[in-house]
Amino acid sequence: MIRHLKTARSAEARAVDDARVRASVEGILSDIEARGDAAVRELSQRFDTYSPESFRLSEQEIEAALSKVSKRDLDDIRFAQTQVRTFAEHQKASMRDVEVETLPGVILGHKNIPVNAVGCYVPGGKYPMVASAHMSVVTAKVAGVKRVVASAPPQNGAPHPAIVAAMHMGGADEILCLGGIQAVGAMALGTETIKPVDMLVGPGNAFVAEAKRQLYGRVGIDLFAGPTETMVIADESVDAEICATDLLGQAEHGPTSPAVLVTNSEKLARETMEEVERLLSILPTAEIARASWRDYGEVIVCDSYEEMLAVSEDVASEHVQVMTDRDDWFLENMTSYGALFLGPRTNVAYGDKVIGTNHTLPTKKAGRYTGGLWVGKFLKTHSYQKVLTDEAAAMIGRYCSRLCMLEGFAGHAEQANVRVRRYGGDNVPYAEAAE
Repeated sequence: MIRHLKTARSAEARAVDDARVRASVEGILSDIEARGDAAVRELSQRFDTYSPESFRLSEQEIEAALSKVSKRDLDDIRFAQTQVRTFAEHQKASMRDVEVETLPGVILGHKNIPVNAVGCYVPGGKYPMVASAHMSVVTAKVAGVKRVVASAPPQNGAPHPAIVAAMHMGGADEILCLGGIQAVGAMALGTETIKPVDMLVGPGNAFVAEAKRQLYGRVGIDLFAGPTETMVIADESVDAEICATDLLGQAEHGPTSPAVLVTNSEKLARETMEEVERLLSILPTAEIARASWRDYGEVIVCDSYEEMLAVSEDVASEHVQVMTDRDDWFLENMTSYGALFLGPRTNVAYGDKVIGTNHTLPTKKAGRYTGGLWVGKFLKTHSYQKVLTDEAAAMIGRYCSRLCMLEGFAGHAEQANVRVRRYGGDNVPYAEAAE
């Protein structure tokens, strides 16, 4: 039996919040589309008190930002980007173009072609998300994207030096100091001074995520990546301290970040709840983490590992930390999540910052139908076909003609018939296949 020792805000209450966000974003995007740079500048001034002569950083401004970053921080950024780049290169190597002769004289194939222009959003807000630059910019460049535009909000009225450094070192072709809806809106829709992109990627708050959702179709997006979610699946092979730490380590992202403990031990569940309260008394980011835990934290006790698996599949959390005596069993059986972190020696922070996997992951149950950002998201798989012989053209044409007429498409059928007449020598009149 599945029992909830702690529950989060109801789905109905969350839906009301989502509706408010949708309406706000729709109005702002319409304004950007109508008024371009003027709207973007007003929004930047309103939300970030920032209105420079140009939102695009010059080479001199980029160099000035890099000069403010310590050598150690630059080395750490370089190390993290090497891990991300190495894994992305291995992922790309797993994808290959295909060309095969499926019938004598019939060649089918596909090519993996990079998206031409990508906008990478790097969140700022309470925390400057330096690592998001690695995840989007570096991966896009490994994929072969020609034009990468990276954008992040100002911090204290100026570009954040470490974020600018990460964008530049990652290979960004254009760097914007612009945040929120106005950033993704400007990159997707274009303005007088910002050329539009073909695709938007990167995480963000609820407003950025909703803006990407509304812009989808005008541009491609990576996935729905809203406020951070984390789930800890644990049994008594670990203790309350590590469970509570891993829950609050992600709850500090923001006051709407779900953090869920799923366990088959009521003892561990109650001890973890107590440990959460202890840690909240000393954690420097406790104000945010406490709000998140209060409104979005859950503790679920199950009778079996099978029930724990069922809960995890239903929640489909962005991050799932598995710490049990059968971690590989969960790896084998889980199908709906953003990323897995297996065993107590790893944790979500490793994936967030440095280990090499991508931290832009599906939220709001999107793990049921998509994985996270990876090099393949920047590649479009396009098919092609060639028919090399007269015999193959006529043979395929006869089948095609009959199948077209089965559906009533006489014009389609004639596309096939003209090849049959020309290459097969058959005297096939217009729409002969109707017989």
